[in-house]
Amino acid sequence: MNPRPPLPPFTEESARAKVQAAEDAWNSRDPERVSLAYTEDTEWRNRAEFVNGRAAVVEFLRRKWARELDYRLKKTLWAFTGNRIAVRFEYEWHDDSGQWYRSHGNENWEFDELGYMKYRYASINDQPIAEAERRL
Repeated sequence: MNPRPPLPPFTEESARAKVQAAEDAWNSRDPERVSLAYTEDTEWRNRAEFVNGRAAVVEFLRRKWARELDYRLKKTLWAFTGNRIAVRFEYEWHDDSGQWYRSHGNENWEFDELGYMKYRYASINDQPIAEAERRL
């Protein structure tokens, strides 16, 4: 696999660039594009769901964006060291009945030496909001 810069160990500048690249990819809502940032054997915890492997990531994201409509995400660097980055995030979406939500939480990321994410652990809370309360 080719390197996927920025590579660890991270500086503040390279960690911010990695976070922005992740935000941009997730906002594309393209499961295949998003999956390319992860190792073939990536391990995720997303709420109470455990996802293992790049192919499972693609399937997970297809299911996610089939129910989380008009998804829009903002990620913010929280901390970094070596090959790890922690982010805070919020995203907004609505379900098929038109109810809007703001989902927010934290993610802990660990990267391999080539810059691919090996581990992603996400803690997420969903808050129902009125459409007029949207920020993103």
